[in-house]
Amino acid sequence: GDVIHRMLTATQYIAPLMANFNPSYSRNSTVQYLDNGTVFVVQWDKVYLQGKEDLGSFTFQAALHSSGRIVFGYKEIPVPVLQISATQHPVKAGLSDAFMILNPAPDVPESRRRTIYEYHRVELDTSRITNLSAVEFTPLPS
Repeated sequence: GDVIHRMLTATQYIAPLMANFNPSYSRNSTVQYLDNGTVFVVQWDKVYLQGKEDLGSFTFQAALHSSGRIVFGYKEIPVPVLQISATQHPVKAGLSDAFMILNPAPDVPESRRRTIYEYHRVELDTSRITNLSAVEFTPLPS
């Protein structure tokens, strides 16, 4: 279970900024969401990096619109994202999707081999994630 979960979360995400954040560090830190039927917003407000609280707090959000448009907004980014350590947790910003197929395992009867296929990944240039910046993803016509 845990290995599959880690593999899927490594390949399926909508991440304005994924890092080793610790929302429980401060009483002022929150992760909140709002869904009004046309937009779903998640906001990380005054969150700190685990073990690096002296760097300052981060405030950013992701807005998923029913039209398919996605907006990442960055209010407070106290240090360049490139300086955030990925030792304890991956540091990512962008979108990724994948799917999993269960196939029979030829060497073990009645067991299945899980294979994860990544559809596509959009990685942001993290050097451009700064205070008061935003990124907009607009879906292609279908």
